[in-house]
Amino acid sequence: MSFFKGQFANVVEWEEFRDDMIFWKWTNREIKKGSKLIIRPGQDAIFLFNGKIEGIFRDEGEYDIESQIIPFLSTLKGFKFGFNTGMRAEVLFINTKEFTVKWGTKNAINIPTLGLPGGLPIRANGTFNFKVGDYITLIDKVAGIKNTYLVDDVKLRITSTLDQLLMKWITKEGKDMFNLQANAFDISKGIKEDLDMMVLNDGINITGFNVMSFNYPEEIQEMINKNASHSMIGDVGKYQQVSMVDGIASGKVKGGGTASDMAGMMMGMNIAKEMIENVNKTKETSNEAKPNFCPNCGEKTGAGNFCGNCGEKLI
Repeated sequence: MSFFKGQFANVVEWEEFRDDMIFWKWTNREIKKGSKLIIRPGQDAIFLFNGKIEGIFRDEGEYDIESQIIPFLSTLKGFKFGFNTGMRAEVLFINTKEFTVKWGTKNAINIPTLGLPGGLPIRANGTFNFKVGDYITLIDKVAGIKNTYLVDDVKLRITSTLDQLLMKWITKEGKDMFNLQANAFDISKGIKEDLDMMVLNDGINITGFNVMSFNYPEEIQEMINKNASHSMIGDVGKYQQVSMVDGIASGKVKGGGTASDMAGMMMGMNIAKEMIENVNKTKETSNEAKPNFCPNCGEKTGAGNFCGNCGEKLI
């Protein structure tokens, strides 16, 4: 009999391992006497019988199935191997690591913006992280009908809803459409919570979501950059006047499309408003500074900047 010993034995292991594979199912084969289970680092093995979980094994190593695995299975702990008797079961191998996935909007998202009838076209990109959190739910909703599950399967589902979620959280609480990066943390946090609820029913947990950058059309980005640079100039009023004249003379404000034209108009109106306010402040300051009577001779002052009686400078 020693000649036949172990001739039907097999090795139960993750045979088609890939870094982007979330789980892989060892199936449609009979486990024979003397078979081994191999669990590698970053893997968990789940024994399934008739679609039900019999046991979950998390520690890496090599195990004798008859002596070290079967005694811990729920309904198969009393199973005895015979010479021609094997056990037909499935083993699901789970990748336990946290996956990091890059994402980016394929097309521009037109975010509703006051003064822009077609919305402000914005693109965004970043990363999200996920891992398997609930084995029972994963088996019930996904592994029951699939033999493998890839990162791309999760990414496809996530990215299919990102446009709607980005629009929801960008427009929430009236965020500044021309400075979204300042609100990136709050937007990311809101999207993460929504995504986590969405994939929770598949046994997946979203462990992180990050918006790395928001991208505007080139013409609008140039306007945003120029407008931002105003705060770095000492004489803002003067710089605004020069900037407007420069834009009109160079023709850069023409032909940019409806969105950029409207955005330019909005920025231009804001700049013009600031210029008028600056001029009015200057006049008010000037009027307040001129005395009604000459501090030198006491004569009543007129409209000039010097006293008509003694020539004293009034301003």
